[in-house]
Amino acid sequence: ASTLVEVLNWHAAAHPERPHIRLYSDDGDGEVITYRALKEGAERVAAGLVRLGFEPGEAVVVMLPTGRDYFLTFFGVLLAGGVPVPIYPPARAAHIEEHLRRHAAIVANCRGAVMVTVAEAQPVARLLRSQVDTLRHVVTPDQLVEAPGGFAMPVLGAGDTAFLQYTSGSTGDPKGVVLSHANLLANIRVMGEVLEVGPDDVFVSWLPLYHDMGLIGAWLGSLHFAVPLVIMSPLAFLARPRRWLWAMHRYRGTLSAAPNFAYELCLRRISDADIEGLDLSSWRMAANGAEAVSPETMERFCARFKAHGFQRAAMMPMYGLAENSVGLAFTPLGRGPLVDRVERRALSELGHAVPARAGDESALAIVACGRPLPGHQVRIVDPGGRELPERREGQLQFEGPSSTSGYFRNADATRGLFQGEWLDSGDLAYVA
Repeated sequence: ASTLVEVLNWHAAAHPERPHIRLYSDDGDGEVITYRALKEGAERVAAGLVRLGFEPGEAVVVMLPTGRDYFLTFFGVLLAGGVPVPIYPPARAAHIEEHLRRHAAIVANCRGAVMVTVAEAQPVARLLRSQVDTLRHVVTPDQLVEAPGGFAMPVLGAGDTAFLQYTSGSTGDPKGVVLSHANLLANIRVMGEVLEVGPDDVFVSWLPLYHDMGLIGAWLGSLHFAVPLVIMSPLAFLARPRRWLWAMHRYRGTLSAAPNFAYELCLRRISDADIEGLDLSSWRMAANGAEAVSPETMERFCARFKAHGFQRAAMMPMYGLAENSVGLAFTPLGRGPLVDRVERRALSELGHAVPARAGDESALAIVACGRPLPGHQVRIVDPGGRELPERREGQLQFEGPSSTSGYFRNADATRGLFQGEWLDSGDLAYVA
């Protein structure tokens, strides 16, 4: 398959009734979306877009919570030849107007032709049409599919844009990372290779679907490898962090991912009584990324949940960024976390990561983020662009088949991203 649409078509033909997504519910097993249901629902969305006069290549802003409508809408846009632009929905109805004002710059930058959102946001979202001249329609998923119809699916290629991932919605200069079908499939396949993913795995996720780790890592990765995805909303997790761990137990989850704060939240907000009888022994890959990884949080999580079957080797710090689809460096499978203790002064003043002596209480603990994914490279350079030797801090640059071609309609930011063939992460790092 060279596009996400081909991936979906293959699964829908090969095993149409195979469960693809389970929408988590505290009561009962929750709604299941099969591959057939995803494809047929997406086709109805695509037909609805075409009825609105939608043209291939146009952007559709998707502002929906985690749920059936999100998945069908995202793929419906792809089937119609459009470019989905996911943005996060407002957490509270009272904040809708302020929320949309913050996102007006994104809608304008992507030249959104249609916005698909919840009914509560629809009246306020229409106000955007006075600020964004390309925005012709603001509709709900139900309105898109209310009338039956067909559509002629345009031909998509590997180099076509699969979606735009916006990395900054609150500034006047939003950056939309352009990701092609080829970028995404290269990243998904190589992550699956490193993690030895197979259809017997089960991915459990609460990650938001407007963010690369939840959208690509959890959902599209599961789609590609026919891994059942058990998903709940971020708000459900934040309200009761124990839901995440009990979902791993209930569905024998093998794969899950979260930023460091989520592991910390489990330590702080889950009592011993909350997890009596909990079994996490099936969990073989607990990715920790998307923000700074705390060695203390990792060690405390591994220690506390060891009694519930969690294996330290499952904890996998990793590093990624939207400009490389999602993943760039992974901890080797089954190794467990590795922490480098270095002299604080040497690193902060000289940029030298000198291993600390035993007993040095001022030492800095730096979590290793693993190794570059196969086919991808990283290098550490000084301000002049010269590659630095081992244990010297500098700018992390990267390149490989998953990396973006640039930022959508933002030539200045794109120029700043590229240093020849290499892309600048904006992060400091060293190799050990």
